[in-house]
Parts: sequence; C-alpha cells; structure tokens
Amino acid sequence: MSTTDPKLTAAHAEVKAEIARTDNKVALLLAFVGAVLAGAWTIARDLPLNPAACAVGGLGMTLLIAAAGLLLRSVRPNLSGRHGFPLWATLAPEQITDVVSGDLAADVAGLSRLAVVKFTGLRRAVDLTLTGGALLVLALLLTVGGAL
Repeated sequence: MSTTDPKLTAAHAEVKAEIARTDNKVALLLAFVGAVLAGAWTIARDLPLNPAACAVGGLGMTLLIAAAGLLLRSVRPNLSGRHGFPLWATLAPEQITDVVSGDLAADVAGLSRLAVVKFTGLRRAVDLTLTGGALLVLALLLTVGGAL
C-alpha cells in the first residue's frame, strides 16, 4: 500500500463532504419548491385571478418549475463510472486495489469539478426560487389589489 500525503487525503475528504452538504441543501430546497408550487396552485385555484396576476403568477410558477429541474439535475446520479461505486462495479477485485491506491490527486480534482457543478446548479436554483417566489407574491398582490 502506498503512503499518501495527509493533506491530499484531507482534501479528498473535504471535497466529498462538500458534495454531501450540497446534496442535502438541494434536497431541502427541492422539498421547499414543491411545497411552494403546491401551495400556490391551491391558492390560485380558489381566487378570481385577473390577467396581470395570471401572467405574473404563471411566470413565477415557471421559474419555480425551472428551479426544480435544476435541482433534480444537480443530484442526478452520475453512472459514467469515473468515480466511486459505478467504476468499482465494473472492475475485478484486484483492479479495485490498484484504482483505490492510484492517483488521489486526480480523484480530488474530478470530485472538485463535480462539486462546483452541483454548487452552481444549487445557486442558480436558489436565484430562480427567490425570483419565482417574488413573482408569486406580486401576483397575489395584483389579485388582492384588483389590478388589471
């Protein structure tokens, strides 16, 4: 077994932990977006909406659906076999030892790129959720205020 740099091992663990934290944040935001969509649909169904409220609310709902799509894409399993389980499932037992003791720096780099993609998707989804929610609030105000 080769000795690995403790700093490299710590970096590997940190990147994997960041991916797990991002996935947890995605799960919570996805549940929130689903609840907002369901709540908005329930409220909109029972209110007499004017054309302006329909347009603004429809745009808000569209942005929330786009946010949900980004969130789902962010946590979509990567089965290409580049890292972890999918790769190991295709190898013989003796090959696994070689891969695991191989270049940890390359794995840290690959996982870091994956973490950045996930984090970027999460960030965009948060922005869409905020914008969509603001539009839904505006649609409600337009409905209550009676704007045409």
